[in-house]
Amino acid sequence: MFVVKRSKLNPILAPNQANSWENYAVFNGNPVMIKDKVHLVYRAQSTPEKVEGINFSLSVIGKAESRDGVNFKNRQVFIKPEHPWERYGCEDPRVTKIDGKYYIFYTALSAFPLNIPEGIRVGLAISRDMKKVSEKHIITPFNAKAMTLFPEKINGKYVALLTVNPDRLPTHMAIAEFTKLEDMWDEKYWKKWYDKLDKHIFIRGDDVDRIEIGSCPLKTERGWLLVTCRIQNHTSPDRVFAIEAILLDLKDPKKIIGKTRGALVVPEENYEINGTIGNTIFPSGAFIKDCDLYIYYGATDTTIAMAKVNIDGLLDVMEYPYREIGFHRIGEGALMKPRKNIPWEEKAIFNPAAIDVDGTARIFYRAMSLDNTSVVGYAESVNATDISYISDKPAYVPRESFENKGVPGGNSGCEDPRLVKIGNTIYMYYTAYNGVTPPSVAMSSIKEKDVKNRKWNWTKPVLVTADGVDDKDGCLHPEKVNGKYLLYHRVDNHICVDFGSTPAFPERNSFKNIPLIKARKGMWDSVKVGMSVPPIKTSKGWILLYHGVSGRSRYRVGAVLLDLKDPTKVLARMTDPIFEPREAYEIAGQVNYVVFPCGAIVRNSYIYMYYGGGDDVVDVASISLKKLLSVLTTK
Repeated sequence: MFVVKRSKLNPILAPNQANSWENYAVFNGNPVMIKDKVHLVYRAQSTPEKVEGINFSLSVIGKAESRDGVNFKNRQVFIKPEHPWERYGCEDPRVTKIDGKYYIFYTALSAFPLNIPEGIRVGLAISRDMKKVSEKHIITPFNAKAMTLFPEKINGKYVALLTVNPDRLPTHMAIAEFTKLEDMWDEKYWKKWYDKLDKHIFIRGDDVDRIEIGSCPLKTERGWLLVTCRIQNHTSPDRVFAIEAILLDLKDPKKIIGKTRGALVVPEENYEINGTIGNTIFPSGAFIKDCDLYIYYGATDTTIAMAKVNIDGLLDVMEYPYREIGFHRIGEGALMKPRKNIPWEEKAIFNPAAIDVDGTARIFYRAMSLDNTSVVGYAESVNATDISYISDKPAYVPRESFENKGVPGGNSGCEDPRLVKIGNTIYMYYTAYNGVTPPSVAMSSIKEKDVKNRKWNWTKPVLVTADGVDDKDGCLHPEKVNGKYLLYHRVDNHICVDFGSTPAFPERNSFKNIPLIKARKGMWDSVKVGMSVPPIKTSKGWILLYHGVSGRSRYRVGAVLLDLKDPTKVLARMTDPIFEPREAYEIAGQVNYVVFPCGAIVRNSYIYMYYGGGDDVVDVASISLKKLLSVLTTK
């Protein structure tokens, strides 16, 4: 488990109007540690001018210094066009120190317009001290970019990675080995190498996604870590730039031994969305310091930003074979299955709420009959993992027009309950649906003593969300916030919040639908997100579990940390899911690939999460509260 955190100072480097060579854009920075300083080489652009009727901005490579990797000074031009093979610009540097020298690879442009593949090749500058360039060479005689050198010999050879044919699809990531460094600028070497290109490719491009090298290789105990860029649906106007990473074998770097399971970063912040080229992020460098990986990336081809992540948490998720990360299932098979001799739950049981009353987990689950009517069933677990009691009668049934069946045989009823106790009253919020009007969130309450005694004296249900609005996944915050009640609910495929004077939210038709958690395009929760479990209070903040749906309609579970005093403020959000479909009853059911929790209890410092599998059964999984909180509070 891990959280990728952007620097609060992002963007850390922006155009400087005082310097004409970098007054338009600075991006794609690559850091190198020299003693106690971070030296950042980066692409810099001047204000575009018309050349042959086309806007042209000259790119040079700038350099800046920092003691903390965030605040940079001493900005100056480091590499500029000097030879015919780079006459139209020097872009996107990557620097490696080996054998006492610094080798700075960059994209060299020799043709105009700048999109001619033959004019886009790899150049090299060599420096002894990162103050002056002592020599330059053109490297590839063919279209290539993003070349980077490993910082040590591997099996007696110098080894480099590069992106081949980036401007002639498909694009491939390839590997090259050299007996001596001078071979890198030997045209004969490269012609022989290119003739056997298939032999050197270790990641093949395709017609859907485009993968490019981002950082220089970073050595870890588990393998060579390489930060990469995946451009999802790269030929589509709806493409998504995503930062990912792969792990290469230490002795055989052509062998991939791990990769991120999804995106680490996608465009979300304003500086990643609005700029010269909108919705664009491109990782260009990284380094490891202490326990963290620091990733530098260009944002909208305008600025440089930085994000960091705990290196061990990241590698744990990346290594093959993939291990279960996050919640762990308890026992063999589902906790509860529909009883075929009970008509009101004969078809399915799923999406359970849970609350701890007098040391017993009280489980209120959605049950569905053959005519697709949903009611709420009831079960108990003394130890939180085994059912000690289950009722033959429902604990809650539809009573009002907004939840009674309006279409014969259609879905209707009381769905997906969530429970919160305030004082001695337990409030249940659920999705009410009659098959005619859009689903809404309804509320009914019951005294704690009645739950304990299994006396279902529920109050008259009321709608708590706006009329005529498709609204689901409602849940009450467990405490008042500044004297107001807070409701979590889902509108337009994201989690939003609203305040009310009572738990019935009489203000419902004037809701502001304040966004709290949005879907992240290009990630595992890209299509929609919704509330799962009522927030769990800790000393560091409120842990909120939510479900996310991917473009392939997979339901998974994620986590965020909300501010203790102001739960409308998100302090941290897990990057990867912490629970996903794996068992047969989660993969195949009424709805395939679904895990859908609605309730949890905390027992002995563990969270026990109750969830529906495949919209068919009920199960339970657990996680250490301390471990989950430690990841969410990583600085």
